[in-house]
Amino acid sequence: MSESIDLQINARWIIPVEPADTVLEHHAVAVRAGRIVAVLPRDDAHSRFHPEKTVELPEHILMPGLVNLHVHSAMSLMRGIADDLPLMRWLQEAIWPAEVKHMSPDFVRDGTLLAAAEMLRGGITTCNEMYFYPGAAAEAFSRAGMRAIVGVTVLDFPTPYASDADDYLRKGLAARDKWRHDPRIGFSFAPHAPYTVSDATLARIATLAAELDAGIHVHVHETAQEVADSIAQHGVRPLERLARLGLLGSNVIGVHAVHLDASDIDILARSDASIAHCPTSNMKLASGIAPITRLLDAGINVGLGTDGAASNNRLDILQEMRHASLLAKVSTLDATAIPAHAAIRMATLNPARALGLGDRIGSIIAGKEADLCAVALDRIETRPCFDPASHLAYVAGREHVSHVWVSGEIRVNKGLSMLQLNNAELLAFAAVWQTRLSS
Repeated sequence: MSESIDLQINARWIIPVEPADTVLEHHAVAVRAGRIVAVLPRDDAHSRFHPEKTVELPEHILMPGLVNLHVHSAMSLMRGIADDLPLMRWLQEAIWPAEVKHMSPDFVRDGTLLAAAEMLRGGITTCNEMYFYPGAAAEAFSRAGMRAIVGVTVLDFPTPYASDADDYLRKGLAARDKWRHDPRIGFSFAPHAPYTVSDATLARIATLAAELDAGIHVHVHETAQEVADSIAQHGVRPLERLARLGLLGSNVIGVHAVHLDASDIDILARSDASIAHCPTSNMKLASGIAPITRLLDAGINVGLGTDGAASNNRLDILQEMRHASLLAKVSTLDATAIPAHAAIRMATLNPARALGLGDRIGSIIAGKEADLCAVALDRIETRPCFDPASHLAYVAGREHVSHVWVSGEIRVNKGLSMLQLNNAELLAFAAVWQTRLSS
């Protein structure tokens, strides 16, 4: 007797990520109740399973859904508002003034919906979010049907969202409590950066994260000036300061980590913290090239992030894969640095593990949730294909994403969004906020 399943996906190639460096040809993925039941040769699947629905992907790569390890989703509404500026001028002259004037739950909800649609269309099924009004962001991700870890952003200065660190934490924890039973929405603590958060607040966040078994998501060592200022003000580099405050551990994701010396890398390795590498944003803001090969050689877990659309200006993890690999090669003068399969892991399983979700997503193995992405290689610019992993890292773009599933539910079908909101709504959001931000 054949087993009943909800969905069978037959693909020309499957890159399961686990086992590592594997490409399966003419295989199938069986899905029941939102989870992967089996990965097996297509002929064996036909005899073993009776699917309610079958999807044929004859010239496609099927891979795990991409994971964006660092994003400010609502900033999609500020895409292109302040280009060609260094980080601190970008923040102080453009971004922070715009946020003071326009920040609201509606701004965050609308901007996050726009970003979620962009990410899903590019194969991103999970993101690690850091911004204001986390409840509004959670609402948007839920409506889009996307998986997200939403950061409880904390600063030590007032914004339209909150007055002080206590207020940020109180409001963020209230949002966490409201969404705590949602299967796709989780929360972490997101102190913005060591230079915007005091020792007392950082120590308090470390305690709360330990009590609540929550992650910590923080910008760190993004610019050389940040490191120099920390030494001048605190006598130590930012990572050493965080370590002394008890903030570093396996639940921590440090974002950017561009300007590191040997002592910083040793601290990260000993603490088992992860790094979110955002190569495009680092290039665009001229922050520098993060020493990713040294981090990987030290056994540090590195995943890829886009940063926000105001500093990238795309939410495109396939682009980050390519940039991460090419930057590693040119900065080390080593053409073997971050090969294709390593780049794919940095976009899937590595960030899933950083988020504490490695047992649920990030690879295509039985028992995990069916968060999946199909990339079509049936166009002129993708032919011929000698190595699908190489094509995924160096050839394909988000425009080649054809299908996306989250927990076995279709989100993109043949390149068309299957969201709970349509293009007209999304374009209307963008138009309204463009008018407001331009005024």
